[in-house]
Amino acid sequence: MQVKYGKFIIINGIEFPYPKKSGIVLQNFTLVDSSRNALGTVIGEKVGRTQYKINGLEWAILPADVWSTMCKEFDNFTATVTFPDMVNNEMRTLTMYFGDRSAEVYIIDKTTGMPTYYIDCKCNIIDVGVQSE
Repeated sequence: MQVKYGKFIIINGIEFPYPKKSGIVLQNFTLVDSSRNALGTVIGEKVGRTQYKINGLEWAILPADVWSTMCKEFDNFTATVTFPDMVNNEMRTLTMYFGDRSAEVYIIDKTTGMPTYYIDCKCNIIDVGVQSE
């Protein structure tokens, strides 16, 4: 199987394979320091900058060595991630961390007992909120 790499997700300078075309959710969220005044009206203000999350990253099928390479990058708590910023319609680079990762064993090498392919490889990537970025 030929793995197609591209610029959709770049982690620590490494172009990752293109994910599945459906299911990717780019999220922006605003942190707010809020409370209520004596009249019960919510008062508050934005804290920091808009933050980002990439949900639903999934690769339908990957060779075990490719998924292993990706998981090694995920295993570092944080990384430099370049991804499409839907607000500014350009690529953006931020320090992010990785949520849960999972994959389903698809093909097993009968000699070694090790998987040779995985399917439904998944990961979420979350902004750490560094203010200078």
